[in-house]
Amino acid sequence: MNKLNKKVVVTGGAGFIGSHLAAALLGEGYMVAVVDNLSGGKREKVPEGASFFEQDINDTKALTSIMAGAEFVFHLAALPRVQYSMEHPIETNKANVDGTISVLKVAQDVGVVRVIYSASSSAYGDQEIMPLTEDMPAHPKSPYGLQKYIGELYCRLFSEVYGLPTVSLRYFNVYGPGASAEGAYALVIAKFLRQRTQGQSMTITGDGTQTRDFTHVRDVVRANLLAAESDRVGKGEVINIGAGHNVSVNRVAELIGGSTERVAARLEPHDTLADNQKAKELLGWEPSVRFEDGIAELKQLHNV
Repeated sequence: MNKLNKKVVVTGGAGFIGSHLAAALLGEGYMVAVVDNLSGGKREKVPEGASFFEQDINDTKALTSIMAGAEFVFHLAALPRVQYSMEHPIETNKANVDGTISVLKVAQDVGVVRVIYSASSSAYGDQEIMPLTEDMPAHPKSPYGLQKYIGELYCRLFSEVYGLPTVSLRYFNVYGPGASAEGAYALVIAKFLRQRTQGQSMTITGDGTQTRDFTHVRDVVRANLLAAESDRVGKGEVINIGAGHNVSVNRVAELIGGSTERVAARLEPHDTLADNQKAKELLGWEPSVRFEDGIAELKQLHNV
């Protein structure tokens, strides 16, 4: 079938990653329907050309109407952030677990060809061995990490028991244009850039030696497109989508440039680092944006 005749649905398409994905899908020629209740997303982020439905994903009746005839469903809708989930475990569970079951059940009912689920490296929690491989036992350290992991298990279950093709992509620390700088636990790169544009010092938690596998949003979007079309996935596979190269928070501050100040350390994994071999084998994916280039682009966008 020609892509021009293919309908796809992006839940959470008014958010950071979802809006980038929706724009890329439109560029590929798909008909794109975005579902978002705007609890975290913004209406203005939905790209022109996409159909927009302001709906909660737990409303299965509305979801059934929206998803009817869809080839692929990209499920990104979630209440993110570790700290928020620790303060609001019931609300985040409803969005992140119940919402995922809702999407999967409706997708099965209407005959969706494949669901591509946005999972999270927070499922790993603290691990002693790096890099992180998909066969390691999950050890989430927050309700959010647990909820996203449960979503993976439900995806696999729906593939094995109900015959709904699914694949789960575990994202590692996604950054890029449009990332949120809101809140105490905002994405560190976006927060640093905002602090710099406001003439403030960049606040580094702890000693700044903690590392993250920062992965550019364009690479994450490309992984989603490949996961939709690959004939090697669809049985509930879990695949790391990470650059395979980690960078310390101190190094991030150094690349952005400017004054820094230290604030108290917080409870979080000290390091993340993805083994992305499985993504290469099953999707033909590997990262294309060098971290230094991604930061340089953001500095230019923010006039830093």
